[in-house]
Amino acid sequence: MSSKLAHHSTMCHTFLVVIIILLLPLSHAEVRDYSEDWQGDILIEGGRTILVEEISATWCVSCADIDPYLQQVADAHGSRITIVTYHPTDGEDAFQPEAAMQRIERMRMVNPQLGGTPTFVVESGLLREGPDSWPDVQKDILKEETNRQHTSYLSFTVNKMGNNYTATVANLSLIDVDYDTQLTFMLMTHDVPVPEGYINPGEATRDRVVIATASCKIGTNVTNNTGFYGANAENCSDNFTVDFTHDGKFSIILIHEATESSLSENLNTAATLGVVEFAFRDIELQSDVNILPMVFFSILSISIIWVIYERFHAEKSRKAS
Repeated sequence: MSSKLAHHSTMCHTFLVVIIILLLPLSHAEVRDYSEDWQGDILIEGGRTILVEEISATWCVSCADIDPYLQQVADAHGSRITIVTYHPTDGEDAFQPEAAMQRIERMRMVNPQLGGTPTFVVESGLLREGPDSWPDVQKDILKEETNRQHTSYLSFTVNKMGNNYTATVANLSLIDVDYDTQLTFMLMTHDVPVPEGYINPGEATRDRVVIATASCKIGTNVTNNTGFYGANAENCSDNFTVDFTHDGKFSIILIHEATESSLSENLNTAATLGVVEFAFRDIELQSDVNILPMVFFSILSISIIWVIYERFHAEKSRKAS
C-alpha cells in the first residue's frame, strides 16, 4: 500500500511540475524589428534559453526544405529556445565559416559520430538526424525545459552606430560549478544569399548562419576570437566585449558554458549553464492565446484517464482476491 501511495505521490508531483512549467508566461526573445532602425544601447537580459544546434549545408536537399520553417519554430517558442546553424568546411557548402567549424569540432568532442545533415542537438544531448527527427527534437526541448531549474543570469548591451556594433557583458550572476567555464559570444546572420556556382536545391537565402564566435575564460582576460572584428576584456565577467560590422539582419547570443579543456576532461559538462539572445531581424510572433489552456486540459484529461485506469485495476485485483 505504501509503495502505491508513493507511486501516486510521484505521479501527482510530476503532473504538477509539468502544469507549472506550461502555465509560466511565455516571453519572447529580445528582438528589434529590422524595419525600425535604432542607435545607442539596448540591454538584453536572461539565461534560461535552451540552445538547439543544427548542422546544415547549402547543398543538402532536406536541409533546404526545412530551413524556412525553423525560425518560425524558434519564434513560436519565444525566448525558450535559440536555434543556431553551423555550415561545415567541406569544400561544397557555399558559406563554410571558420567559426561554425570550431563549434562543430566542439560538438564532436561529445558526439564523435557527428556527420550527417541536417543534424540537431539540444543542449549537447542525443544526435537527431534528418528532417523526420524533429518530433524527437521537440521532446528533447520539453525535457530540457522540465529539468532546467537553475541557470546563470546573463545580460549584455548592444550598441549600434551605423553598421558598427559593440556587445559588452553587463551584470552577471553565474552558477558556481567545479570546473572551468567561459562566456561565449556567437554571431549569426539571417537571410544570407547563396552565391552562384554552388549546388542550391532550396531558396535563394539561408537563415541563422553562424559566422563568428569569441570566448573568454571566467576569472581571466584571455579571449579567443574567430570572425568578430575584435574581442577583448580586462576581466571576462565584467567587460568582455566584441565588435563587429553588419549591414543586414543578425542575432547575437551570449552563452555561459564549460571551457573545451573542462569538456575534454568530463563530457557531462557539455550542456550550457545559461543562454540569452538578441535579434535584429524580421519577426512574426505567434499568438499564445488559447494554446496553454488547450495543453492544460489535454494533460488534465490524460491524468483523469490514468486515475480511472488505476482504479479499474485496483477494483479488478480486489475482486480477484
